[in-house]
Amino acid sequence: MPASGAETASQNRMSQTSPTQANPRRSLARTFVAWFDSWAAAPESSVDRSEKIDWLRVLPFLGLHIAVLAVIWVGWSPIALAVAAGLYFVRMFAITAFYHRYFSHRTYRTSRVAQFCFALLGASAVQRGPLWWAAHHRHHHRVSDGPTDAHSPSQHGLFWSHVGWILSKGNFRTRVELVGDLAKYPELRFLDRFDIVVPALLGGALYGLGALLEAYAPGLGTSGWQMFVWGFVISTVVLAHATFTINSLSHVFGWQRYESGDTSRNNPFLALLTLGEGWHINHHYYPGTARQGFYWWELDISWLILRMMSALGIVWDLRGVPVEVRESNRKARV
Repeated sequence: MPASGAETASQNRMSQTSPTQANPRRSLARTFVAWFDSWAAAPESSVDRSEKIDWLRVLPFLGLHIAVLAVIWVGWSPIALAVAAGLYFVRMFAITAFYHRYFSHRTYRTSRVAQFCFALLGASAVQRGPLWWAAHHRHHHRVSDGPTDAHSPSQHGLFWSHVGWILSKGNFRTRVELVGDLAKYPELRFLDRFDIVVPALLGGALYGLGALLEAYAPGLGTSGWQMFVWGFVISTVVLAHATFTINSLSHVFGWQRYESGDTSRNNPFLALLTLGEGWHINHHYYPGTARQGFYWWELDISWLILRMMSALGIVWDLRGVPVEVRESNRKARV
């Protein structure tokens, strides 16, 4: 006997229901596992382009922000602030010079050992693994400010371009197909898959440092929890949002020197905050260089440090900006 229209519709809805929708416990278990193994849900999310925020998956990220309030109880000390500032600087450099200019754009060369060290430092910034970061950034350059650009303020609004996109279900998967040159290294795949390992070790080390200083140098006025809150929690949250401004504010505030085909802009304040990333239209106009401040007055701290690393032989073949590229396709400042 043929099924009725209502029965057919019901069967169609059931056939379209994913396994995790049909089994909430399984969905919860997969989310929990994904906190520790970021590739755990890869087969399912590989076709998921949802722009809905996955609140369960991002609980650790939200918890990190809430933990900032712990400063009320732990107080502060000069040594804790100095460690927080130092870790902000080192990890921002790791994001700009390593995750961005090396892994995403390959604008210089280095040894495999140094490459692994670069990935370790980048992972300590708690902005996911090197493959995930590079894959999303490469895709961003291909479709900048287009409908499929995950963090375009002109397409999705300022909040989404700043932080919403990194919380969405459709952007959790590492798009390995875009980073085949990096995925061939098992050590990079490990760091990408288990991206919680390095941050957890850093947090534990900071707590241990604070506890040791409390016991053996009480005059410094710090403690394990104080060092953890300032050195890890606060430093990481500030670092994250400073990095995110390049996706959001650098496409809204500033001026455009070149015809780049998108809304990227130069912003000297953001360049200072992010060690050179705020010269954003320079980068979008010519992403193949390790230098983003094209002129001597455009302070690019990451470039200056890379120059020193090149002099020491740690990196080589740093790509600069050809004069003919720098001086062409300019437009009036707006």
